[in-house]
Amino acid sequence: MDAKTYPVTRTDAEWRALLTPEQYQVMRNHGTERPGSCALLYEKRAGTFTCAGCDQPLFESKLKFESGTGWPSFNDPVEGSVENTVDRSYGMVRTECHCARCGSHLGHVFPDGPPPTGLRYCINGVALNFEPAT
Repeated sequence: MDAKTYPVTRTDAEWRALLTPEQYQVMRNHGTERPGSCALLYEKRAGTFTCAGCDQPLFESKLKFESGTGWPSFNDPVEGSVENTVDRSYGMVRTECHCARCGSHLGHVFPDGPPPTGLRYCINGVALNFEPAT
């Protein structure tokens, strides 16, 4: 993981106890879930998508859209909730996004989204929890 210290920190054992094996692979080892495999891809209710590692609000459902990629996609995160780094894995240069509170890998952001931002935050659904609006 990054050398940066985050407001929420856990030992490796604590992360493994908190997360499922798939969540751990995605969020702590920068993995990717199979496209179309997460129920949150199909979530349409009003509410907030939060980090599965620390419960920080990350994305509002009103900014979720169907990108056809097989992963939940959003225009923009909640302000200050997501940080970006350069990802040079697999012979590509991409922009990785991670939770600003706990550092967990969420997915990547691409400049091919719809207006108004033109961004597509392509997020692994297993990195998210969903809290319906009350």
